[in-house]
Amino acid sequence: MITVKDTVHDHIEIDGVAADLVDTPALQRLRHVKQLGTVQPVYPSANHTRFEHSLGVYHLASRALDHLGIEGKRADRIEAAAMLHDVGHGPFSHNLESLTHRRTGKYHDDVDELLATGAVGEVLRDHGLDPDRIADIVAGEGPYAGLVAGELDVDRMDYLVRDAYHTGVPYGTIDTERFVRELTFVERGEVADGGESAATDGDTPDRRAPELVLDEGNVQTAESLLLARALMNPVVYTHHVARISKAMLRRAASELLDATATTAAELRRMDDHDFLAAIRDCPGTAELSRRYDERDLYKLAVWAEYDDVPERVHEADRAAETALEREIAAEAGVARDHVILDVPPEPTMRESTARVTVNGEIRRLERQSPLVSALRTAQRNQWRLGVYAPAPATDRVGRAAADVLGLNPDGLVTEVRGAMPTTLDEFE
Repeated sequence: MITVKDTVHDHIEIDGVAADLVDTPALQRLRHVKQLGTVQPVYPSANHTRFEHSLGVYHLASRALDHLGIEGKRADRIEAAAMLHDVGHGPFSHNLESLTHRRTGKYHDDVDELLATGAVGEVLRDHGLDPDRIADIVAGEGPYAGLVAGELDVDRMDYLVRDAYHTGVPYGTIDTERFVRELTFVERGEVADGGESAATDGDTPDRRAPELVLDEGNVQTAESLLLARALMNPVVYTHHVARISKAMLRRAASELLDATATTAAELRRMDDHDFLAAIRDCPGTAELSRRYDERDLYKLAVWAEYDDVPERVHEADRAAETALEREIAAEAGVARDHVILDVPPEPTMRESTARVTVNGEIRRLERQSPLVSALRTAQRNQWRLGVYAPAPATDRVGRAAADVLGLNPDGLVTEVRGAMPTTLDEFE
């Protein structure tokens, strides 16, 4: 058994297959991948990594399995998946994932090859575990996978409390102990809301998995997870400086792939240090690298609200966004690489589909909680389209972007606060 002192969960005891996985190269690489990517320029203490997060997810999964009475190979599979759930992340975590997905067709949870080969594959097979089954759980498929990759998963529980701790922002704090105590599985046939009925023995991969739900009287427990995520979003995850940094690194990654022999598959296996070294050494990305290293970041030329952005821009794919960037740069009379258009995905709230037990009936949280509707409205109100440029060019780029994108020029940049707390009245 291995015992690790953790900032969030105090002592974490690791044994079995998870203990043997800890020292594999795939897990150790995560020591050099920051959990929050480009949030660190905003919150200097946010230096925690995907490695310690993986230990936390394993810890919460193990506690939940003990509570649920799940043992043997079934528990081993869940614990292995919890420990390995982030090994597919590339440098700076999610920040470059859209780029690598376009070029490889793989997201961070597509880990079949990573788990089947090398030291990880050897450890899993030594413990009598099929790497393909573990990869399915990481991808949210198979019996009991919802514990690791679902709406109420231990991944979400750990990253919220861990991110809140390391940024000093109090809104991600949730009662993880109560969460793992109140989780339960029900057969699909017991699930209300029109779900299809299907029995499962919990071990047959081709049958539908049991549903992970919160037990009776825990609507507020589920709401606390949703509220924590909603409050952390504007203050930490989508802070404008973090988004500008992310967009600049994404541009640098794209140019690195175009200018060198580096492939997207190789990029996915880099850690943060590898990637920063690569863009420093590439002439075509050296300036973006310098700006990131010295925090000489691009500035806001446009920061537009959801309803002020035309539908054609919301629906633009990456090729269309690139064409719009070129058009904005030409109209503003600046170099093409001095304009970055950042169109976030449509607002979503996956947690709202979590299942809770109310009066003996399993219901979706969105059906039971009036808070869901309010938070969806807040999420849409917090959405912003960004156009970024070097400081001397922001006015010209902003006016050109308003013309090209069809925006109201009077509302190009709304008020942007620094790293200030979000309060509940902002959600009214």
